[in-house]
Amino acid sequence: MFIGIYSKFILRSKDDFKGRHFSGLMIIQAVNWYLRYCLSYRDIEKLFLKRGINTDHSTLNHWVLRYAPLLEKRLRSYRKPHCGEVRIDETYIKVKGQWKYLYRAIDKNGTAIDFLLTAKRNIKAAQRFFRKAFKKDGLFAPTHIGTDKASPFPKTIQTMKNEYILPNHCVHETKKSLQQGIENDHFRLKRGIPRNGCFQSFHTARKTLKGYEAILWIKKGLGFKGKWTINEQIKLIQNIFGLNKPLAC
Repeated sequence: MFIGIYSKFILRSKDDFKGRHFSGLMIIQAVNWYLRYCLSYRDIEKLFLKRGINTDHSTLNHWVLRYAPLLEKRLRSYRKPHCGEVRIDETYIKVKGQWKYLYRAIDKNGTAIDFLLTAKRNIKAAQRFFRKAFKKDGLFAPTHIGTDKASPFPKTIQTMKNEYILPNHCVHETKKSLQQGIENDHFRLKRGIPRNGCFQSFHTARKTLKGYEAILWIKKGLGFKGKWTINEQIKLIQNIFGLNKPLAC
């Protein structure tokens, strides 16, 4: 499954962890624990302390903000094309006591497409998300788009057709039944977030959510065939950062 992945990422590991006082293996283990499980930074601090390793919760926070976006960025090359029938919706994320909007897209089978955190819920925000999700790669041009009845979506879809980002034959549907899949997907993403209360800044929220999305992509399998156990998922994270030792689950 992972033939050729080692050579692709092994040279990056030295630069990724240059100047750090802890090993890359330990850093990525902490990041994986935080993003995968309902653990706070102080919980992880205690787990390391039981193993005789002294870390600080603020250091753990710096690691997540540094390496979660990097994990998401490198995983993008592993995403498989969706089936053409896309579900798009926005969900609420609390940032510094105020609700912000996380636009997300999956296909009808649950395959992840893209996401974008925005401060507002309007046409400009929707257009930014559509351009991010569909402009760069022709393989991700949908034939059907299911959304709720929010007013920005019809105008946005027509604008995307005018800009040739979406094909003219792309059908827009607003049936409530089409949204059940993505609403369940929102829950899978957000069930670990309430432990934080809320994010303290938009910058922090944007970077951390990239990590949450990346781990959810990994859990879904990214199109890999065969067994997709927790150990296989950890191996992928390990390879992406050029680490040649197994991480703890």
